[in-house]
Amino acid sequence: MDPASEASRCTPEFRRNPHPVYARLRDEAPVCPLRPPHGIPTYLVTRYEDARTALTDPRLSKDMYGAMDSYRRIFGDSSVAIDDNMLNADPPKHSRLRRVVNSAFTPHRVEGLRPHIRQIAADLLDECPTREPVDLLPAYAFPLPVIVICELLGVPPADRDDVRSWSTTVAHTGFDAESKRAQQQAEENLHAYFTDLVARKGRDPGDDLLSALTATQDQDGGLTGRELVSTAFLLLFAGHKTTAYLIGNALHHLLAHPAQLRAVRERPELVERAVEEVLRFDGSVESATFRYATEDIPLGGTVIPAGALVQIALSSANRDALRFSEPDRFDVTREENLQSAHLGLGHGPHYCLGAALARLETQIALSALLDRFPRVAPAVPGAEASWLTVPFPAFRGLAELPVVLDPPGATAD
Repeated sequence: MDPASEASRCTPEFRRNPHPVYARLRDEAPVCPLRPPHGIPTYLVTRYEDARTALTDPRLSKDMYGAMDSYRRIFGDSSVAIDDNMLNADPPKHSRLRRVVNSAFTPHRVEGLRPHIRQIAADLLDECPTREPVDLLPAYAFPLPVIVICELLGVPPADRDDVRSWSTTVAHTGFDAESKRAQQQAEENLHAYFTDLVARKGRDPGDDLLSALTATQDQDGGLTGRELVSTAFLLLFAGHKTTAYLIGNALHHLLAHPAQLRAVRERPELVERAVEEVLRFDGSVESATFRYATEDIPLGGTVIPAGALVQIALSSANRDALRFSEPDRFDVTREENLQSAHLGLGHGPHYCLGAALARLETQIALSALLDRFPRVAPAVPGAEASWLTVPFPAFRGLAELPVVLDPPGATAD
């Protein structure tokens, strides 16, 4: 099968390891047409320089309402109500929406969360069995960012399992009729939930981000009611899922590279570099969210026609040998990452708003686990990793991460 067909079909083999396919595409067809299941003409961008260019090109619109027919064919009418947010907007609307939310995610404010996130990590590890296998995804990697973002937003603890379940259904839906029905129901549930929560925050505000955003409705440049509900969904969705998969990917690759794991244990200050290397080597966002061409756009030796959708393969760009030395080598001391070269958190106007928080949560998750359980090991040594299978490569994450935190007789060497 040619690489473009493999990428179009998102076969299980491709999902397990897309990097050989991306490598062929970078060499043979760096901007190539796909034949995705949704049937919309789509182009895949795989080289680093082309990806950086595409991420900043204003002719590649993020306003999916401008491509309404294509948008509805892919995601259905129910998505419209929860997608009126900064992720799907161009300037000046994007600038306004991002400015309203940005103050909650400044590096200074995020750094102030460090002690509390450490306590959350410690509490979760307290609940994990130590001498028998435990799947760290549901036990640790997912609960940590879910608790953090729900506390920031003001989502009550009793509601967290429901909103996480609904958002998981939205993220992992396919294109068949049954999947689309499940997606529509989950989107309707999320819209109804956040509509009600926003109304409650308006009547009885608390010390949380959603209450603060609700108060902007009466201010010039503030959020409308629909924008507020959609922004709440976006912050919940982006604020936990990508970070949870990033934590899982980081732990997996450290366990799979014992010398790198040993380096991080012996030099704890390397944890920040380790997180950056995971973002480059196997980040949790495989492709940026859809853009569409508002006119014919020459890129990478190809002309992307007006109206076509564009997928920017961040995972491929981050393995481009024209930008990174030995890109397929996992190296937690990599100097290039200190230059903010990788695209694991995007680039340009839509650079990840929660980048500082995602980095901090992942650094703390790794440090807390390795400090307490330096002998952590895979539950089944040598077993092949189980990766998510999704209908298009938005997320890159594990389906499970079974480990033994404190295996009998093991050593930390």
